Amino acid sequence: MTGTSGMSAGADSGADTGTDSGAGTAAAPAWLGAVELSVVIPAHDDEHRIGTTLDAVREHLDARLGTGPGDWELVVVDDGSADATAAVVGAAAADEPRIRLIRSGHHRGRGAALRAGVLASAGERVLLTDAGLRTSPTELDRLEQALGQGDEPAAAALGRSGNRLVRALGIPGIPGFRSDTCGFALFDGDRARAAFGASVLDGPAIDAEVLRWVRRQGWQVAEVPVRRTARQAARPPRRTAGDRRRALVELFRLNAGGLAVAAVFLALSAYVFHGLWADLDGRYLNDALQDQNQWEWFVGVATDNITHLRNPLFTTAQGMPDGVNLMANATMLGLTVPLIPVTLLFGETVTFALVLTLGMAASAWTWYWLIRRRFVHSRWAAAAGGALAAFAPPMVSHANGHPNFVVLFMIPLIIDRALRLCDGRNVVRDGVLLGLFATYQIFLGEEPLLIAALGMLVFSLAYLLVDRRRALAAARPLGLGMVVAAAVCVPLLIFPLYWQFFGPQSYHSVLHGDNAGNSPRALVEYAARSLFGDAETAGRLSLNTTEQNAFYGWPLLAFGVAVCVWMWRRTVVRVLAITGAAALLLSLGPWVPVPRTEVVLPGPWRLMVKLPLFESVIEGRVAMVCAPVLGVLLALALDRIVRVRTRELRTLGLLGVAAALIPVLPLPLAVRERAPVPAFIASGSWKGYVKDGEALVPVPLPDPGQADALHWQVEADFGFRLAGGYFNGPWGPDRIGIYGATPRHLSNLLRDVRYGAQPPEITPEWREQARQDLEFWKAGAVVLPFQDRGTELRDMISELLGRQPEKVLDVWVWRVGPGQP
Repeated sequence: MTGTSGMSAGADSGADTGTDSGAGTAAAPAWLGAVELSVVIPAHDDEHRIGTTLDAVREHLDARLGTGPGDWELVVVDDGSADATAAVVGAAAADEPRIRLIRSGHHRGRGAALRAGVLASAGERVLLTDAGLRTSPTELDRLEQALGQGDEPAAAALGRSGNRLVRALGIPGIPGFRSDTCGFALFDGDRARAAFGASVLDGPAIDAEVLRWVRRQGWQVAEVPVRRTARQAARPPRRTAGDRRRALVELFRLNAGGLAVAAVFLALSAYVFHGLWADLDGRYLNDALQDQNQWEWFVGVATDNITHLRNPLFTTAQGMPDGVNLMANATMLGLTVPLIPVTLLFGETVTFALVLTLGMAASAWTWYWLIRRRFVHSRWAAAAGGALAAFAPPMVSHANGHPNFVVLFMIPLIIDRALRLCDGRNVVRDGVLLGLFATYQIFLGEEPLLIAALGMLVFSLAYLLVDRRRALAAARPLGLGMVVAAAVCVPLLIFPLYWQFFGPQSYHSVLHGDNAGNSPRALVEYAARSLFGDAETAGRLSLNTTEQNAFYGWPLLAFGVAVCVWMWRRTVVRVLAITGAAALLLSLGPWVPVPRTEVVLPGPWRLMVKLPLFESVIEGRVAMVCAPVLGVLLALALDRIVRVRTRELRTLGLLGVAAALIPVLPLPLAVRERAPVPAFIASGSWKGYVKDGEALVPVPLPDPGQADALHWQVEADFGFRLAGGYFNGPWGPDRIGIYGATPRHLSNLLRDVRYGAQPPEITPEWREQARQDLEFWKAGAVVLPFQDRGTELRDMISELLGRQPEKVLDVWVWRVGPGQP
């Protein structure tokens, strides 16, 4: 066996058997046959130390393994040394035929040398070490023990020492391991030759490349602490600027595929939101209803609270005088707080657009990462699955104004950590990380986490049904890890969750109507922003455009069914099929109308509708679980299709994929011109009418149907407080959750007249009620912008208050604070 291109193999005596050509090609050595252990040492300009290293290694191997020809071999790869390294090795090999020399005509790098040496080896096991022998060969016993432990022997055992250059440059190593180098590592021989044979890098990043490849095969890797020799610990190897430049280039090569996938996801996300980015000051997402106003307000209030050292979980900026429990709203403090510098520099709308755009792309990338790590080998099959999981019709629908259902990049990481717990290798570490991940997700979105947890529970039960033995084997480490995760979560979350459920303005559930489930037709129709979508049809079948929670289209669902039938023998496919079907059934709600009939059937959600936490869930959103399910099925199918040898069948499979995906390709989100902020607010004129601690009362008051006043407040840097508002808060003695502030007589009257009702006869009772409501709100001024039905509203308010307003720029203003008549 010879080395890779550019390497030459010496004869079994170790001497050169030919003159190196430009490529370094020479005659192959006589074959020694199979041996128990091969030791591979790359060397470059190591004349001063290679002899001592060879003597120490040979002495240890003779004592440990024996002196027979089949006990061990030592393969030294001279990587184009300019000194006498090859001569020293050749002299040693003349005395010991088990020492072999492979020479390179020029210096190619440590990676090329390791690859040539491993591919030329014949050992049942292969030990990699260095020419300076930084780790004593006596540490081999530790690696041997680790390699043979467990029911499933490891493919490699790594000595935990660390490659300074690789670490300093950030070259990613093996996930979950502190070692990112093969500087002292023991491999199963056949797997070592397969791993290094698949490598392409010639420099220091080959360590990360090989270890990543090993993990992707599903092979186990053990990590073992080892001791360095005193003389080498005192003199670390010198690295040149050229070494660092080369490592940077290899870092890019190693991650080029993943970076390309990330770039595609970012481009797709930018395409979806490009209408908003075209004019951040003047555009508003057309189908966001009032959600964009609300979320930009969440960004602003988090920034205002933190920069003024106020409680980030509560505010009286709207909902005067009771305020808003921010922990009980979708404020996404996990992003709004870290992005405070962005908000201060560029404004709330920029932060809103960034969160949506980067969050959607990041979610696609983590789904891609999970799918490639757990399910498929093909990068682009995994990328297709990740794209479908993050850009499926329900996700694009929620992108209109629900960042908490778009920014889901933590969910795949949580799933992966739970799967690691099932493996049971490091329960404490994985449990701690699961707890930290879940804690952070709480501050990104609790309802998405709850729905994801429901999906994971269904997946686990399905696995128990399909493969009882493996499911039961995973139950114990998973359960222990969950206990560890809870021990991490509880101290971190006990105060925020106490505040959310028992603090000021907390509530017990949210009213969504009798049935917020999906219509059965919604499962097979197309969403408004899908390529084949029809906005009118989708609108009839959904609560609103932001709640089109299914709408996968019949071709995609049919494709999913076809993949399940085709690959039914695979356990994971059966489990995914059960999980997806259960999620679709649950999403239909407690009552399921049969299309084109008057028949209404009880749905499975009836079993959950009264459960704590689930009583506040919009059940139609459970169908979003199917997005990653379909994404994984798509990746599995593509991974199989691209490997079909028959060209006609491969083409047919790819056409089937195209037919399923093209109808649901996302369209850019529609935008409209944003309503301008009244000059009275933008110019700061309001400051003469609203004192500190008083509320500004817009007409009509902000509520879930009209919340432009929240944008006024953001533009005024939260200088005034608002009566009314758009948020989740309590209503009534039972503290039932509603959208907006508790209605009062005056707020209802102003809203009704604004949207078409005739003003009532103003009686003393109405005047007294208006006085009480304004006093309750701690109002300083009532502000009526110029608008439709403005004359009717102005006359009615004047009669209620007993005086005429002032005209200030583009609004009518009534002073109503203390001391006013």
